[in-house]
Amino acid sequence: MPSASSSAPSLWRESDFRRLWSGQTASQLGEHTSLVVLSLTAVLTLHVGADELGVLRAVGQAPQLLLALLAGVWVDRWRTRTVMVLSDAGRATALGLVAVVAAIGGLGLPALLAVAVAVGAMSVFFDVAYQTSLVRMVRRDQLLQGNSAIEASRSAAQMGGPALAGTMMSLLVAPLAIAANAVLFVGSFLAIARIRHREVLPRRVKGARRMREGLRFVAGDPLLRAVCLASAAFQLSFAALMTSYLLFLPRELHLSGAVVGLALAATGPGALVGALLAGQLPRRLGHGPVLVTAALIGDGVLLCVPALHGNSAVTVVALIGVNVVFGAFGQLVNVTVMAVRQAVTPDAMQGRVAATITFAGMGTTPIGALFGGVLAGHVGLRTALLITAATMLLSPLIMIVSPLSRLGRTLPDRPTVP
Repeated sequence: MPSASSSAPSLWRESDFRRLWSGQTASQLGEHTSLVVLSLTAVLTLHVGADELGVLRAVGQAPQLLLALLAGVWVDRWRTRTVMVLSDAGRATALGLVAVVAAIGGLGLPALLAVAVAVGAMSVFFDVAYQTSLVRMVRRDQLLQGNSAIEASRSAAQMGGPALAGTMMSLLVAPLAIAANAVLFVGSFLAIARIRHREVLPRRVKGARRMREGLRFVAGDPLLRAVCLASAAFQLSFAALMTSYLLFLPRELHLSGAVVGLALAATGPGALVGALLAGQLPRRLGHGPVLVTAALIGDGVLLCVPALHGNSAVTVVALIGVNVVFGAFGQLVNVTVMAVRQAVTPDAMQGRVAATITFAGMGTTPIGALFGGVLAGHVGLRTALLITAATMLLSPLIMIVSPLSRLGRTLPDRPTVP
C-alpha cells in the first residue's frame, strides 16, 4: 500500500498501478472488440434474424446474472491479480478455439454462443476484480484520480474496440477477426501478472454467508439501493435497445461494417470527455445534480436515432453526434456512481458490493436482449428502437426520486467493516 506521506499526483509513478491500468486497458479493448465482432459476425456472416441475435446477446450477458454474486465472493477471498490473470487466460483460450473452428469451416451460431458464454463469464470475474484491485492498491485520496484513469482507459476501449471490430470485419475473414481479440487478452495477462502489490485479504468465511452480507449491506443502504435500481433499469433498457440497434444500422440505414464500427466508436471520444468532467463537475455542482442531469441528457439523446433515414453523410454525422453525447454523459454518470459506491462501502465489502450491483444491474441484460429481439421481430426495427430508447429514461427518473439526487459536493465518509 502506498505510504501515507505520498501525494495523490504520485499515483502514476507507482509501477503496480501502471500495470493494472495497462492490463485493464488491453482487457477492456479486447472485451469491447469481441462483443462487436461476435454480433457483426452473426449479422453479416451468418445473416441471423432479430430473434437469433437477441439470443446470442442474451447468452453472452447471462453470466452477469448467474455469476456476479459468486464473483464478488471470490474477489473478496482471493488476490485480485489471480482472478484477473485467470480471466484473461480463459477469454484468450475461448476466442482462439472458436477461431480455429471457424477456420476449418465449422463456424455457426452454436460456436458463437459458446464463445459468448465463455467471454461473458470471464469478463464478470475480471470486471469485479479490477474495480476491487484499485481500492486495495491506492489510498482513498487517490481513488478519484485512479478511477478517472481506469474509466478513461475503458472509454478508449469503447472508442477503439468497435472501430477495430468494424475494420476487421471489413478487411479480414471471420476467423482472423475473432483470433485477433485473443492477442489483446494475452497482453492484459502479461501486464497483470507483473503486479507485485501484496493485498491484505479479509478473513475467510463461507461463501453463502458472504453473499448474504453483501446483499444485506446494499439493500440496507439507501444510496446503494438506488444505484442498484437505476442500474437495473438502464441495463435492461440498453440491452433491449442494442439488439435492435445492431440490426437497424446495417439493415434499415444500409451502413457498411466499417461505418457501423465508426458509429459505435463515436461513444469513445465523448466518454473520454465525460471521464475528464467527472473529476471536476461533481465537486463543483454536487454529485446529485450531476448524476440526474447527465443521465437525462445521455439517455434521452438516443430518442433521436429512430428518426434517422438512409445512409447519407448527414445521417452518419448525426449518428456519430448522438453517440458522442451518449458517451460523454453516460461516462460522467459511470464515474460519479463509482465514486459514490466506493465512498459508502467498507474496504472489506468492496468486492461483494461491486458484484451485488453488477448482479442487480447487468443481471437484467439477458432479459433485455431477449425482449429486444422479440420486440423487433414483431413491431419492426424502427418502432422497437423507439420504444426501447424511451424506456432508457426510467433510470434517471429513479435517480430523481432517490437520495442520489440530493448528494452534495462532498460524499459521506466510508464506514468501518460491518
